[in-house]
Amino acid sequence: MANQSPAPDPKVTVTFARDLGLFDATMIGIGAMIGAGIFVLTGIAAGEAGPAAVLAFGLNGFVTLLTALSYAELASALPEAGGGYAYIKKAFPGAAGFLSGWMLWFCYVIACSLYALGFGSYAWEAMLGNIPLLEHVDLHVFGRSLPVLVITAAVGVIFVNVNMRGTALTGSVENVMTMAKIVILLVFVAMGVNHIFGNPAAAAANFKPFMPKGMTGVVLAMGLTFIAFEGYDLIATVAEEVRDPEKNLPRATMISLFVTVLIYVMVILVCIGAIVVPGRASWEVLGESGETAVVGAARRFMPMFGVALVTVGALLSTLSALNATILASSRVAFSMGRDRMLPEALGRIHPTRRTPHIAVFVTGVILIVVAMLFPIRVIGSAASVMFLLTFALVNLALIAIRRKFPEVRSGFRVPLYPLVPIVAIVLNLVLAVYQLKFDVRSWYIAAVWIGLGLAVYAVFARRWTAAQMPQVIDARSTARSAPRAYRILTPMHHPDHVIPLMQLAVPIAEARGGEIIVLGVADVPQSLPIGAGRQFIAAKQPLLQEAVRYGWEQGVPTHSEVRIAHRVYDGILRAAEEEEASLVLMGWKGYTTRGDRIFGEVADQVVRHAPCDLMTVKLNEHLKLDRILIPTAGGPHALLAAEFVADYQRAYGSRVACCYVVDEHPDEHRRQQADEWIDKTVHRTGLEGEIEHRIIESPRVATGLAQAAGDYDLIVLGASKEGIFSSVLFGDIPERVARQADTPVMIVRRYEGVMKTVVKKVMG
Repeated sequence: MANQSPAPDPKVTVTFARDLGLFDATMIGIGAMIGAGIFVLTGIAAGEAGPAAVLAFGLNGFVTLLTALSYAELASALPEAGGGYAYIKKAFPGAAGFLSGWMLWFCYVIACSLYALGFGSYAWEAMLGNIPLLEHVDLHVFGRSLPVLVITAAVGVIFVNVNMRGTALTGSVENVMTMAKIVILLVFVAMGVNHIFGNPAAAAANFKPFMPKGMTGVVLAMGLTFIAFEGYDLIATVAEEVRDPEKNLPRATMISLFVTVLIYVMVILVCIGAIVVPGRASWEVLGESGETAVVGAARRFMPMFGVALVTVGALLSTLSALNATILASSRVAFSMGRDRMLPEALGRIHPTRRTPHIAVFVTGVILIVVAMLFPIRVIGSAASVMFLLTFALVNLALIAIRRKFPEVRSGFRVPLYPLVPIVAIVLNLVLAVYQLKFDVRSWYIAAVWIGLGLAVYAVFARRWTAAQMPQVIDARSTARSAPRAYRILTPMHHPDHVIPLMQLAVPIAEARGGEIIVLGVADVPQSLPIGAGRQFIAAKQPLLQEAVRYGWEQGVPTHSEVRIAHRVYDGILRAAEEEEASLVLMGWKGYTTRGDRIFGEVADQVVRHAPCDLMTVKLNEHLKLDRILIPTAGGPHALLAAEFVADYQRAYGSRVACCYVVDEHPDEHRRQQADEWIDKTVHRTGLEGEIEHRIIESPRVATGLAQAAGDYDLIVLGASKEGIFSSVLFGDIPERVARQADTPVMIVRRYEGVMKTVVKKVMG
């Protein structure tokens, strides 16, 4: 063929390697949770809550479990990179989805900074204890130790490099460090318990009073240390790199959380119970020690080798948490880059290492800058605030996804739904608000970042999304005379749908003196140039020829077009726009099992963006139009649906039934109201002849209609309205009927953007 492009570059899309098993995924979660949280925040939490810090850690485990259940279900249903961002954007696309990713990315970056600073503090403390001469070079900058900052920056650079080299390497490093620190912490707990049993009276006295600062101190400590429990969601962010994700993701989440909470509670019990300082409460001593409190506690009841061992454990803990969190934060940035919500470069994967190398690098730069600028207490509190807000959104997303995508199946289901996610939302928000009492700067940081995110979305994200201009080629069209005013665009894909779709299109075009344009779209893989699609044109011709022949036999002008596009829906939407279609009529075979799709990727996009009236039909093997059921719902969509039914009535002599759904066992007055509503609907439409009135008794409208549809050849519904955060396409009732009914279902939507289109043309 003369216009055929040169042979395409045989590149394929680069994807993640599934290198991580159940053990690896569990170690990522434990590695992130048993990190800076237990070593850096234990002393700070004890200073806020006293001995009740034990209660704070235990309650945090409960609060975290509620959200972890939601993560487990969502991760097994939607195993893709991005974690919480991926789930929220599915439930609430647009600004809410972008903002969740923006917040979660910064959450992880702040957490990375916390862990890097924790390592720097412990490393410098260890060096001072073993090399006394270093005390004389303890310089300060911004009121902080310069050597600590230097160590922090150095370890950040090292682990950014590790994460850029490959997930398998990252996972192996994580496994070794995590197992080592678990062993060390168990040794610490065993020696602490032995010390407590040696002096039980003193240990008991350390827990009196249990709440020296009341419940307020406990809630403050919970919010402050919540970041220590967020590691399980890192498992979700690497879902695309986990083998058998439907089973392994929920298991890894639950195992990592259980192990972590158990170790946390044992460590804080030992820290408070084993320290004996005459005239001082142990929790006050821990609070004064700050981020090095655990090592300080070890010095009081462990021999020197034990102190050194705990110091090594602290270093390993902060390193493994840093490693795991860099891994997770870069995957959030990668996912947003892939979605064009952040610069596209962040969504690239290295062709040989198969890591999001640019996302890892940018994350590393930000974490080092944050670590240099803010004190560790503020960083920990700010990270907790951001995680709490994001986790509240994740729980809300679970509720929304269950409602909007009931066909989604997961390897795990949250028990006591929807009580569990609702309680989790409330508790997360309460803990976040309480951080105002600890340090208001944490909320300032969160508010500034959220505000900046909204600005980025308003100015750049929409522009980046719009920049993905679809490449579509108008490849071949049949000859046609002057176009008619009314045009029906009918995409053809499945051979079994050609005649049924034409049966539906012909009466509508005939009644309006219009024409039919049958469309075939040759889709080309993204890795190939658009011109390579010319070789696929021939495969579309038989379907189009059959449709054109049928249309002309029925006396309706019918023409064909072929478009080449990387995405089928781009070809359909471009044709609808350029042909100024009055109606797009398309079929679908049923609902998908994909969490991010309702009718399928193509149909979903066309339904959302078609610039004209729209008719979608769920077809079965044979389409008959002898008996048609039409609910009397009112509104512009239902009236347009009735107009089309009237066309079928005139063309095929269809018998039409108008129905109205009432509650079970209605009284005579209610039945009379239903009859009057049916009469009103018939009077306002072009329906002719004898119309059957049918009153359906059912506690649920959708269920009643779906059951009644079995007596008819076709049920025709108008779309209904939904709220701003809804991702249903036609409204809840029409889509539920389409899911439940075995009969072919037609859903009609009248285009409501006519005035916008007119204004756009007038304004140029």
